Amino acid sequence: MQLDDVNSADDLAVLSHNQKQMQEKTTSVAADSAIVGLNIHKGSSKILRYNTTRPNRLTPDGEALDDVKTFTYLVSVIDEHGGSDTDVNARVGKARAPYLQLITSANQHNCQPTPKSEVSIRMSKQFYCM
Repeated sequence: MQLDDVNSADDLAVLSHNQKQMQEKTTSVAADSAIVGLNIHKGSSKILRYNTTRPNRLTPDGEALDDVKTFTYLVSVIDEHGGSDTDVNARVGKARAPYLQLITSANQHNCQPTPKSEVSIRMSKQFYCM
């Protein structure tokens, strides 16, 4: 059994093992969507290639879709190398900003942390840096 697509709200992520299958699937999605009055939005549809060197562009309805090196899907960053480093770095970056604001604010007001707040800060830092 292989996973062919992932659906979420108004998104569809089509998965395929080769260029021919992907072209067939995107053409099929375009044709089936047209039957009910929907179309593929070329501006927001992207192609992320993993472990391939084939430069052929996918062309549903004759117009080529853009290739990208990273893609954010359901809050997770997916990259062309298949790793999670980009996603982890993005999450750490998002967590770092509020932490630095807290530390800066505490330093400006000469606040001395109590043992309880010290533990809380350490715990949140460890959570985001895993």
